[in-house]
Amino acid sequence: MQRLTAESVTLGYDQRVITESLSVEIPDNSFTVIVGPNACGKSTLLRALARMLKPSRGQVLLDGQTIHQLPAKKVARTLGLLPQSSIAPDGITVADLVARGRYPHQGLLRQWSPEDERVVNESMESTGVAELAERYVDELSGGQRQRVWIAMALAQQTPLLLLDEPTTYLDIQHQIDVLDLCAELHETQGRTLVAVLHDLNHAARYATHLIAMRDGAIVAEGAPSDVVDAELVERVFGMRCQVIDDPETGTPLVVPAARKARKVAA
Repeated sequence: MQRLTAESVTLGYDQRVITESLSVEIPDNSFTVIVGPNACGKSTLLRALARMLKPSRGQVLLDGQTIHQLPAKKVARTLGLLPQSSIAPDGITVADLVARGRYPHQGLLRQWSPEDERVVNESMESTGVAELAERYVDELSGGQRQRVWIAMALAQQTPLLLLDEPTTYLDIQHQIDVLDLCAELHETQGRTLVAVLHDLNHAARYATHLIAMRDGAIVAEGAPSDVVDAELVERVFGMRCQVIDDPETGTPLVVPAARKARKVAA
């Protein structure tokens, strides 16, 4: 049994249905990446898996139990989330915000400990924000704030970590740094990661399991080398391309057709 699954879920907002009767199993100990065009339902699915959106039909299961029936603190000790848009409280420092990731581990008989301090410091170090510890979050650039939020998610120390577009606002070097960090968490710590990414080449390079969505449905899933080809890219994104081997990693690399070639084809 997989730790995190969705069974025939129908998801939407108010009366607008985004996905209907969708089922998915997140492979344990995988780095799963969900891709697809804008408004295809990928972030909606991630919100449901994270217990932020309740299905109108079907259910999301965490360790075999309906996730919405579990105590919030129990879920928070198992599953961490980096949402697409996060707003920090006014006047909070980086260190204090990252420390909030330790909240699920606190209780009446367990208060702040040297272990909490160590985890917070390591989380800031690994995301490159340790030198910003005493800065106020609202003074930081968008890219710096994103790394702080990732540090807070890491400090939660959950076996499952969900990230909604974690490379938003980051320049290319920091995008690679964040994805390298995610890959390291998966490979060295055995964490199961689920991320929504816009960049298909990043997804193909880093994912061990890829889920491609369009119009609220899963079009294909599997190892990137098994599912990413020119036919899939055109079917999902409506884009003509060539798919070649990435010279650095051997993973699929999508090369869009040139503008002139597209005009000729049209």
